[in-house]
Amino acid sequence: MNKFNILEKYIPMIQTASIGEWIIDKENDGTPEHPIHMPFVGYSEMVHNFINDVYTFEENNKNMELTRYGDILKDNDLEWDTDSMKNADVSNLNAQCVLALIMGAVRAERFCEGALLDFFKSGCILKWLERLNSIE
Repeated sequence: MNKFNILEKYIPMIQTASIGEWIIDKENDGTPEHPIHMPFVGYSEMVHNFINDVYTFEENNKNMELTRYGDILKDNDLEWDTDSMKNADVSNLNAQCVLALIMGAVRAERFCEGALLDFFKSGCILKWLERLNSIE
């Protein structure tokens, strides 16, 4: 059994399922009675499941040290930032580094709302999962 199945199963889903979208408050006018809600991303159930499975994989594979995703990226001459991660040539990266990219993308959402949506919509998550698939 392939240990990456928990994540690779998302390859066909990403190609067909809804990812999410920005929710922007167009109903309220900003008065005290009707404050405008900050824009946020409404993620699909598939994305919520993906995030949970990334953390489950990390929990079950402590030897991969994915909580050190920033260091792993740095060791592979990548930065934990959108441009560096998006432009990464994954064709020669090992599984640990590809998983660090995925973990980095998931963690980025905690600091910058919409970051994960961008990684999905730009095709990065799919590309990284396909690379994982080719490694095993």
